[in-house]
Amino acid sequence: MTRERDHDVVIVGAGPSGLALALELGMRGIDCLLIERNHRVGYAPRAKTTNVRTRTHLRRWGIADRLAELSPFGVDYPSDIAFVTRLGGQLLARIANASNCAPARDDRYPEHAQWIPQYKLEQVMREAADRLPSVTLRFSTEFIGATQDEDGAEVRISDLATSAERSVRCAYAVGADGSRSAMRGLIGAKMTGKHGLSRNYNVVFRAPGLAQAHGHGRATMYWQLDPVAPSLIGPMDSGDIWFFMPTRLPDGVQVTMENAADLIRRSTGIDIPLEILSTDEWVASSLIADRYRDGRLFLIGDACHLHPPFGGYGMNMGVADGADLGWKLAGLLQGWGGPALLDSYEAERRTIHEEVIAEAAANHAVLSNDLWSEGLDAPGAEGDALRARAGERIVVLKSREFHTLGTVLGGCYRSSPILPPDTTGTARGEDSAYQPSSAPGCLAPHVWLDETRSLYDAFGTGFALVCGPGGAEDVIAAATMDAAAMGIPIVCVQLTADQAAHYPAAITLVRPDQYVAWRGEIWDASVLRHAAGLPAA
Repeated sequence: MTRERDHDVVIVGAGPSGLALALELGMRGIDCLLIERNHRVGYAPRAKTTNVRTRTHLRRWGIADRLAELSPFGVDYPSDIAFVTRLGGQLLARIANASNCAPARDDRYPEHAQWIPQYKLEQVMREAADRLPSVTLRFSTEFIGATQDEDGAEVRISDLATSAERSVRCAYAVGADGSRSAMRGLIGAKMTGKHGLSRNYNVVFRAPGLAQAHGHGRATMYWQLDPVAPSLIGPMDSGDIWFFMPTRLPDGVQVTMENAADLIRRSTGIDIPLEILSTDEWVASSLIADRYRDGRLFLIGDACHLHPPFGGYGMNMGVADGADLGWKLAGLLQGWGGPALLDSYEAERRTIHEEVIAEAAANHAVLSNDLWSEGLDAPGAEGDALRARAGERIVVLKSREFHTLGTVLGGCYRSSPILPPDTTGTARGEDSAYQPSSAPGCLAPHVWLDETRSLYDAFGTGFALVCGPGGAEDVIAAATMDAAAMGIPIVCVQLTADQAAHYPAAITLVRPDQYVAWRGEIWDASVLRHAAGLPAA
């Protein structure tokens, strides 16, 4: 006899991708167990940009304001990128409002991005997950292995405090366990691409007075070009905590707790007392798994794709994976979705991952030392002229890395078993501009309904039918009746003529992940069945 389930879903790894999946499932009442072998504490996490799309997910989960409260420098702190010869040297260029962190209202999205350490984002997500009755968190718990059959999966876990092992029965198991994923090894997935693009260090240190010791003004990141130690440096948290990331160190040079302070002083040209808090060595790679799934076992986040951390994509892509897989698993488990939902996960996400990896790799190809030229630190008119030309070149080469809406919001799904068969999506442009589109496969264009309420706020956790002005009553009645007959959650939203500028079709069906499923002029219940992954009637 089949053993009764202990949980619907077991999630291995409580980083941002695993927490996103737990929140997505938990807000729908799906019983899930989230395990993590570590406590997820400390200074080491490298991600610092929570982008506009991730913050929009946080808005859906009801925690965007909480993250804003924890901003170490306030949400009004300028998210500028300053390019300097060295922190104690000359300013060459400044790129303003990197990643759209400015809190001013924007028609293209409901939530601005935020410069905040990853561990604070994890704290907010973890607290929210812990409040959900259907989510169980277990830290200091290690994933040992899993088996599966046609009815479910058995996951073996170990309590690291007691060494006690047990087996957990579930419907699905998801590996959100990072770049060294044990789940990836279990399902036999292989990472392909380019490994070892560069060897890097992330140093976190306390430096009282460093912000006042240079004259370049406030910024979230300073690119130091001087070949003594080309690097990135910037404020990370309150309490005078900074990060330092040397780029392309010479072979044989290592950064340790003992020598990091001297290297930072040499790179900045500023001699002040420093306290090294942590050093973290890592390798930049562009890798993607050859498959994301084996039956009831799935991979999300770094377990199936790795990006060079230039452009701020990696952690945010993992959150998006969790949000995507979450509603699809919920559809199967709640009975209103069909198997094509799970087939769509890899088909859709791989397209985005490949585009983002290419974008991040292109950013990584031009680092601090690539922007250096002799004479940039020279005094006088000759040095000024060289610096002016260098600044122009920097803006041309690096602006796209920090003005990323075209990548963050503009990626469209173009091949999927739950999209119309003729879907081509809208290809992301060759520049960083974002052009909203209500074509199937694209993110539903954002609209403000009033001063504070977003169209996304009206969507809820199920499907949404967006109708233009006039003549929508019959469509809404028919769609509501069809959805009820199939048990599919749906809400209907009617826009005014001004609000419907980005919605040219009379009817637009939006999925629970806020991507467009279908648009047209005449309602047909079959489009809802197809979008929910159900076989044709």
